[in-house]
Amino acid sequence: MLFSSGAVDWMIVFLGNPGPKYAGTRHNAGFAVADEIERRTGADIRRLKCHALTATADLGGKRVLLVKPQTFMNLSGEAVRPLADYYKVPAERILVISDEIALAPGRIRLRPGGSAGGHNGLKSIIQYLGTESFPRLRLGVGAPPHPDYDMPDWVLGVIRGADLEAFTQAVKRAADAVECCIRYGVSKAMNDYNGI
Repeated sequence: MLFSSGAVDWMIVFLGNPGPKYAGTRHNAGFAVADEIERRTGADIRRLKCHALTATADLGGKRVLLVKPQTFMNLSGEAVRPLADYYKVPAERILVISDEIALAPGRIRLRPGGSAGGHNGLKSIIQYLGTESFPRLRLGVGAPPHPDYDMPDWVLGVIRGADLEAFTQAVKRAADAVECCIRYGVSKAMNDYNGI
């Protein structure tokens, strides 16, 4: 069922690149969290709307719109802005989930706003929303093994071994943090999950 405009309390945006070619890559950390939340809520994120796959679900006691942009990472804002406008969700209730090379695998970090930090998906959303004041949850994927490593090759590489084990646990904690954020607010979720 497609809900009428304004019928959701939050938007949860999971960043990644569409298609099997990118499955399991570092850049698709957001999509991994989407898969976990689908398992928990029974949602099926597949309704195409505004260049994104979407679903509505009850999460943390609220009605939320789950969003997987299909624009490719660098154009994520093209999907986020029209959905935010249609559902009338303010920036402070748009939670964006992405990968973060500055965090070790297994770490997550929630912030109420801030710069893109070099992440092109966040940069696009900031550009289209016209603000940096939206919460974002970053999952650590670790930095390349040496400074000369090609960054696109790194973020588009598949997570393996011990890193995958740590990342898998972080995905579960990230889903917990999303629910906490919606139920109790960003500050509570930051206090509970940023130090883990």
